[in-house]
Amino acid sequence: MARKQIVHRSMRGKVVDMDLLRKKNELVPAIGNAKVNARGDELGPGGKIKRKREDIVKDHYQKYAKDERGQLVKNETSTTPVDDIAEPLTEAEVEMLEEDDEWQEDADGNFVQKGE
Repeated sequence: MARKQIVHRSMRGKVVDMDLLRKKNELVPAIGNAKVNARGDELGPGGKIKRKREDIVKDHYQKYAKDERGQLVKNETSTTPVDDIAEPLTEAEVEMLEEDDEWQEDADGNFVQKGE
């Protein structure tokens, strides 16, 4: 079914094509702290698209899938925790973790150098 064409007019009577404006600016980052563009894609650093809107919607519907009675269906696909697939640390990495750190957290949650 074709979408009904709605004519928008500005305060001064000029015709404004809202569909053209939406299409033209759909990849522009949205104003605010939502980290999405006008289309709904998740944005990463520099405004690069991290996850497309279609993937976000698909994940949502998989997570909240319902059967014909309206009951939530358990998703049978198992997710592997990141810790299970991570490679073991090298000796150099272990040494770095064991070194005495020169920064510590104070009572307010701020990190300060030791001795201050």
